[in-house]
Amino acid sequence: MSEIAYVRGDATVPLGKGVKVIAHVCNDLGGWGRGFVLALSRRWPQPEAEYRAWHRDRAVGDFGLGAVQLVQVERYVWVANMIGQRGIRTGSKGVPVRYDAIDTALGRLSDEVIELGAAVHMPRIGCGLAGGKWSRIEPLITERLVQRGIAVTVYDHGEGGG
Repeated sequence: MSEIAYVRGDATVPLGKGVKVIAHVCNDLGGWGRGFVLALSRRWPQPEAEYRAWHRDRAVGDFGLGAVQLVQVERYVWVANMIGQRGIRTGSKGVPVRYDAIDTALGRLSDEVIELGAAVHMPRIGCGLAGGKWSRIEPLITERLVQRGIAVTVYDHGEGGG
C-alpha cells in the first residue's frame, strides 16, 4: 500500500511522467481570485473560465458542494475544480472548508482519475484560505485515492495552497 508523496515545489508544475490531474478546492460562490487559483490562472486560462461558466450555468448543472469539474489544460494534464468550500469567509458557521464536500469530491475524482489512468497532484487542499486542517483532509485523500491505487503527490509551496 503506497502513501502520499510530499515534495517541495509548485503543484502547477507537476513532477513525473504520464497523465496528471491537478486537484484543488474551489468555493460554492463562483469566486476565483485568491490562493492557489491565482497560480493556476497564471499558467492556464481554462480552469477559471470553465469554473466561472459552470457557476453561471449552475441552475442546469451539478455545480455545488462535492461536485468536480475536470478541465484539460495540456495533452496529459487536467485540472480538477472541486467544490469543497461554503462561501469564502470565516463567520458564525466557522471556516469555509467543508470536509464532507471534499470527501465527496475526492470520491468522484477517484473514478475519473482511474479512467484517465492518471496520478493526482495537489497543494494541501482546503488548508489555505478555506481554513481547514490537514490532519482532517489527509485521511480523506488516503481513503478515497491512495487506497484505490492512485498515486498522490502533495506540494508544499512558499505561498500556501488553496
